Amino acid sequence: MPVSRDDLMIRLSELGIATQTVDHPPAFTVAQSSSIDIPLPGAHTKNLFLKDANGALVLIVARTTTVIDLKSLPKRLGTGRLSFGKPELLLSALGVTPGSVTAFAVANDSAHRVMVVFDQALMAEDSINCHPLENTATTNIARDDLLRFIRSTGHEPRIVDLSAAESAARR
Repeated sequence: MPVSRDDLMIRLSELGIATQTVDHPPAFTVAQSSSIDIPLPGAHTKNLFLKDANGALVLIVARTTTVIDLKSLPKRLGTGRLSFGKPELLLSALGVTPGSVTAFAVANDSAHRVMVVFDQALMAEDSINCHPLENTATTNIARDDLLRFIRSTGHEPRIVDLSAAESAARR
């Protein structure tokens, strides 16, 4: 049984991590969430669940405004060519459905199959906003606390410049 929103909040509290959560109508996409007034400080995120031909799984957590160059990403991450993971794989690996993908979902990856990659630009923010395992709310968490939570799940987050503009300049 996947970790629930309530389980997540208990775990964050046990780690001494303060958060602020705002409930709102369901937001399945970045476009939908940008049309909802979410009165929280910090950067809002978009999340991509990807897999390569060899079965490697990757969770990308980036600022909503970051344009990600999926063609150059495999070279940066040391993976094969990446494509979006199917909903069934997402549910089995991270315990969430499309539209609810979040950095917090690694709490459901007890097998440590998923590589967690944060956008370098996102890491410049003091606080970050993520869905708390469901897309009907947004949780604000300090950047360092989010990284501490990710590490508490047994994952070592990678911080990578995901900007498409940066990768184009390197070619």
